[in-house]
Amino acid sequence: MIGETRGRPARRLASVTVERDLLEEDEAAALAGLAARVRELADAAVLTGVGTAEAAAVADEVRALTARLATRRRNDPPFAAYTVSGEGRPIDRQLGNPVTGHLNPLAPPVDLETTPDGLVRGEFTLGAVHEGPPSYAHGGVTAAIIDQVLGVAAAATGTSGMTATLELRYPRPTPLGVPLLAEAKACRVEGRKVYASGTIAAPDGLVTVEATAIFVTPQRFVTSPYRPTADAKDPGQYS
Repeated sequence: MIGETRGRPARRLASVTVERDLLEEDEAAALAGLAARVRELADAAVLTGVGTAEAAAVADEVRALTARLATRRRNDPPFAAYTVSGEGRPIDRQLGNPVTGHLNPLAPPVDLETTPDGLVRGEFTLGAVHEGPPSYAHGGVTAAIIDQVLGVAAAATGTSGMTATLELRYPRPTPLGVPLLAEAKACRVEGRKVYASGTIAAPDGLVTVEATAIFVTPQRFVTSPYRPTADAKDPGQYS
């Protein structure tokens, strides 16, 4: 069961500047259309039954298209300059995110919304490119998806952090080609830590993935009247 938020108030986070291109909605929509076609191409590549000569010819065409796109290349994936939110809250949206990013062909993608009580939910469908056991989703794919949803739920508390632990249970396999529902909610906040739980369920409501996680704000990102922001010499340290 997804718990309710409780615990001590979150600390303020130090300002962290990330230099990325910011895309307006029309530009992002055009690139999202491109990513959607590449997503379809990947699915077709996995399932195609064309002969070797045709496959080689298509590969040459794809190589030429890739070269066209590479004539102008960003250093990093862009962010959205517009508001994408649940409850109208602005989100610095990572358009290249491998789970939710509409500009990333690897993403299903999962569109998330936040309810007034802090529940984060999103529907998505997995296909042939996500197959693990025959006819079912790879457990690593569903793990990445629920990790992202848990992280958004943790951030909704006001304490953004990185995944420190992720515990998973797979009660049954996750089917392909049907609408799936991911849900997550923060359970409690303890200083720099946010505890969250979530699930992925099939259309019949049966849960296929159960997850709990702890997200931790690296100390160098935390400011407090009682403790200055930590020195960022070791970017891997949480404590």
